[in-house]
Amino acid sequence: MKSYTAKTVDEAVKLAGEDLGMEENDLVFKVVEEKKGILSKKATIEVFEFTDVIEFAESYIKDVIESLGIGGVKTKASLEDDIIRIEIDSDHNPILIGKNGVTLQALNEIVRLAVSGKFHHRYRVLLDIGDYKDAKYSRVAAIARRTAKEVQKTKVDVTLDPMPSDERRVIHNVLTNFSNIKTESSGEGHHRAVTIKYVEE
Repeated sequence: MKSYTAKTVDEAVKLAGEDLGMEENDLVFKVVEEKKGILSKKATIEVFEFTDVIEFAESYIKDVIESLGIGGVKTKASLEDDIIRIEIDSDHNPILIGKNGVTLQALNEIVRLAVSGKFHHRYRVLLDIGDYKDAKYSRVAAIARRTAKEVQKTKVDVTLDPMPSDERRVIHNVLTNFSNIKTESSGEGHHRAVTIKYVEE
């Protein structure tokens, strides 16, 4: 986290952007002090960097898991394609994953909301335990390809089971270059699902 001071908030933001080599719209900051006096003006902002966000997310999920009475918690955080990825290991990994990954998804949502609330900015967060997510992505991708081939043959649209946003994203990406295939997400919340549609080229 870095602090920048100027006469106005806009000037402080501009100063931060120049110093960090970032577009002003991409900066995540909070106003620490702002004086608008007639004789003197002063504004100080604190700019958050990805390292601040990653450290907070990693610390937060460890606290949450340990509060559940689960010990031996180890985490390893990294940044991949603007996604904060946190690998988790504990004495009870199956419990943290839950049936069909439901508990892991709930923990993921808790951390994402905590990070967004803390930094007032939307970040993509991905928790994984023992490569569970990577294995799940492979299965989802296989289902998507198989279903898309059926849609190509039958020309009948198919809606898959509801799934989290990260898994829906896998389907959209996997089928991007499939001929005569279009994917759309519909539904709200936990009922949001991907439909694989046939389209004439």
